[in-house]
Amino acid sequence: MNSVILIPARYASTRYPGKPLVGLTGASGVSKPLIHRSVEAARRVSGISGVYVVTDDERIADACRAAQVGVLMTSPQCRNGTERCAEALAQLHDPDLVINFQGDALLTPAHFVEALIERMKAPDADVATPAMRLRSSEVRALQQEEFAGRVGGTTVVTDSGGRALYFSKRLIPYLPKRALSAEMSPVRLHVGVYAYRPAALATYAAMPPAELEELEGLEQLRFLVAGIPVAVVDVHPPEFALRELNNPEDVGPIEEALARAGLE
Repeated sequence: MNSVILIPARYASTRYPGKPLVGLTGASGVSKPLIHRSVEAARRVSGISGVYVVTDDERIADACRAAQVGVLMTSPQCRNGTERCAEALAQLHDPDLVINFQGDALLTPAHFVEALIERMKAPDADVATPAMRLRSSEVRALQQEEFAGRVGGTTVVTDSGGRALYFSKRLIPYLPKRALSAEMSPVRLHVGVYAYRPAALATYAAMPPAELEELEGLEQLRFLVAGIPVAVVDVHPPEFALRELNNPEDVGPIEEALARAGLE
């Protein structure tokens, strides 16, 4: 399959403006911008035809070009990363598969994406995304986040065929007390990486934002509202903590994870 990784990146983040250019120190003590580290993570995925940063900001584009990273420029009107990937399709040479690799998820393991590519080889898959089953102790920590009024992650429930029924920033499904009595819980944490067929991306871009998408703040819900199935692929978590760069206070824990993973 001709599979291309696109890394949507915008400068005007509400919570952390300019975060794609924030320096992060790795295991060797060298600081690199977040966007460079995300590109390095994407390039570790096997079976990929190309990796491109997709942005509307010249500062990000200049930083990428200086590091010999391919850039696809898109409109500032794109409302999310999926729309940005859809717009960038016109600049690509008919890929079979487009991977949306989050620009702030530099710790995403290569095997997560490789599992999506393998799942997309089946003819019934139009969109695929990974999820990890959580330990009961991890769910209790997320419950405390909810009680404090903070969003601790996105969870997903599926049908018997592994297709998403719903994604939410609340913990789903409902958990009676006995549900957390075993080491592993029934809760699956969604990881924000996506594989799309171009036709699914085109359908997505042609639709207005869905009400559920806007209420939850989750772009993938537009696919479900449109009746496009989203395959959820179970993946094994890495030994280090997965963490995205959303706020300045995330820098320290991410640098610790980089060191633990031995990423320079």
